Amino acid sequence: MIFLTVGTQLPFDRLVMAVDEWAHHRANNRVFAQIGRSAYSPLHMEWRPLLSPEETNAKCREASLIVGHAGVGTILTALEMGKPIIVMPRQYHFQEHRNDHQTATAEFFEKSGQVLVAKDKEDLFQKLNRVESQVTVPPIASHASGRLLEMLKQFVDK
Repeated sequence: MIFLTVGTQLPFDRLVMAVDEWAHHRANNRVFAQIGRSAYSPLHMEWRPLLSPEETNAKCREASLIVGHAGVGTILTALEMGKPIIVMPRQYHFQEHRNDHQTATAEFFEKSGQVLVAKDKEDLFQKLNRVESQVTVPPIASHASGRLLEMLKQFVDK
């Protein structure tokens, strides 16, 4: 199962619509989406607007791949669970967020080599197609997790 999560703060119709379109052409893949307050209702995947933290964690554990916005919590959850993740940052010029901090977050985590970043729908489709046949990444070891958290702290302090 592929789990799409867009968080709870703001709608992210561009990502929800893109994954729904991809799912339409991939009937053999089950996709479950947490779509927030989206104005778009997906047609080709199961979805709910909101999930409890426990439900979100359960979906992440069940997933073979996580797709999401570039929220730090979503990224860290995927890395801690050893799940491959593709993120598409919300963009200010699409009025998806107050600024472009998610782009900076995505670029930071992409450097770890364990996060794929999709710039747009076509890039997302390419990455989804590439990852759907790959095996999950190993969970972050505790020493690596500490190093990643220290790098994240330095990034945020900038």
